[in-house]
Amino acid sequence: MDANDLTKRADLTRHGRGTGAMRNRRPDYVDLLPPCNDACPAGENIQAWLALAQAGDHEAAWRELVRNNPLPSVHGRVCYHPCEDVCNRAFTDSAVSIHAVERFLGDLAIERRWRFTKPATSSGRKILIVGAGPSGLSAAYHLVRMGHSVEIREAGPVAGGMIHFGIPAYRMPRAELHAEVERIEDMGVRITLNHRVDDVLAEKQADDFDAVFIAVGAHISKKIDIPTRDAGKILDAVSFLSSANEGERPLIGRRVAIYGGGNTAMDAARTAKRLGAAEAIIIYRRDRSSMPAHDFEADEALEEGIKINWLRTIKEIDHTTFKVEVMELDADGRPQPTGKFESLQADSLILAVGQDTDTAFLESVPGIEFKPDHTVVVDDNMMTGHAGIFAGGDMVPSERSVTIAVGHGKHAARHIDAYLQGRSYERAPRHALIGHEKVHLWYRTAAPQMEQARLPVVERTGGFDEILKNLSAAEALFEARRCLSCGNCFECDGCFGACPEDAIIKLGPGKRYRFNFDLCTGCAVCYEQCPCHAIEMIDEPTIGESEATGQPAT
Repeated sequence: MDANDLTKRADLTRHGRGTGAMRNRRPDYVDLLPPCNDACPAGENIQAWLALAQAGDHEAAWRELVRNNPLPSVHGRVCYHPCEDVCNRAFTDSAVSIHAVERFLGDLAIERRWRFTKPATSSGRKILIVGAGPSGLSAAYHLVRMGHSVEIREAGPVAGGMIHFGIPAYRMPRAELHAEVERIEDMGVRITLNHRVDDVLAEKQADDFDAVFIAVGAHISKKIDIPTRDAGKILDAVSFLSSANEGERPLIGRRVAIYGGGNTAMDAARTAKRLGAAEAIIIYRRDRSSMPAHDFEADEALEEGIKINWLRTIKEIDHTTFKVEVMELDADGRPQPTGKFESLQADSLILAVGQDTDTAFLESVPGIEFKPDHTVVVDDNMMTGHAGIFAGGDMVPSERSVTIAVGHGKHAARHIDAYLQGRSYERAPRHALIGHEKVHLWYRTAAPQMEQARLPVVERTGGFDEILKNLSAAEALFEARRCLSCGNCFECDGCFGACPEDAIIKLGPGKRYRFNFDLCTGCAVCYEQCPCHAIEMIDEPTIGESEATGQPAT
């Protein structure tokens, strides 16, 4: 700083502007990205709808939630809530039960018949969606909100895809699923059932669709080669669960073996018990730590009496006798044969070794390319190699879950909308992520997570009644208020009350605060006490730079 700058700084100080050399840093209100929002595959603004739920405005909270995800009642049940795995609250006591509050809001919306707002104008554009699973439903919802006309054509007799056909009713009751699908239809989405699309280009041309989104789920069970002398009854898990979910009772005998270690294997075993099997045994070639099924799925299966034979693989079947080889993990965690064998008796075998998507109907479409596993190659805009044909969900290379599929549908809708306008969709810049180490919890009040009530184990296997219960209104309010609002001001007045110079100005409800830098000394008391780290200390602008406004960050 030269002599002229020093003179200017001294002059400012004499006239009450700033604090001279004493303040070399100043506070600045910021917005950061909470880890829950960052982890949500559906792109929900979790922190925003939790804040509205905290205030007791349930409808506003639901409407904020469904801006990104039209199926909150479904997701509150079947999502594996990666948001909770990264919740900063876990470093104080336990994560916020985000899925439970989401379910509460979703069920309340069904009970009170809250409806989506229909678009006021029409773009005049038509989009065909193939598949009425979570990805197709999500894309349809968002496209209609954008003013487009949408028709979903579904090969099956009911909408919902693998949510309906693959997830047992004890996890996903059908009434809530159908209510959320009906709400999407009521907004203007046309769903045509029992309509298999075999020639995409012909249907696109015949009905003058401007774009197509393919969202076919993974309904085909993978095959494995097991030598058999005289095989007993062998079923695939997807067909077995689909039949059971439709009210049928497949003949499986009293002792059932299930081959696989994923969530589908757990569902198949638990469903077998509910259909009368006296014993259900899961056979999996790795140990529990390597199992793809989520821990709570395995825990519930074990609670219900399911047996799991870890580090075992089926080598041969002779009618109802299974020759099983004991495996061991090598240094890289891969299962290796030991040459030791066991004999296992079972009346039937359910194969749950993964699912594939039937994409053969797209092989004749010019430009569309496939991965070795038959998934469809898409670009960054979710468009296939054929212009105007987009794809998402289980049929593209990605992890597979209901929430990921819903996220794909939302992003596909944005890309399709941009394509129809002759442009590319660009995501808005993301704020920096806030970790737990930045949250200034000067108060450490333990308030452990509200646990959802469960159906007693003795009552479970007698039917398909839902296991997890909903939170009460009081419990949902308590749980929502456990959110720490990481990285974003929630107007707690902490900075306002802590400032020794009265340098913080309240702007009114919802408008946050601003700093009066004529009074601020840069003491950082506001920064140190801000519990959610919505204030950063930044370097003081040099002479000639414009001063920060102190307005809330956007």
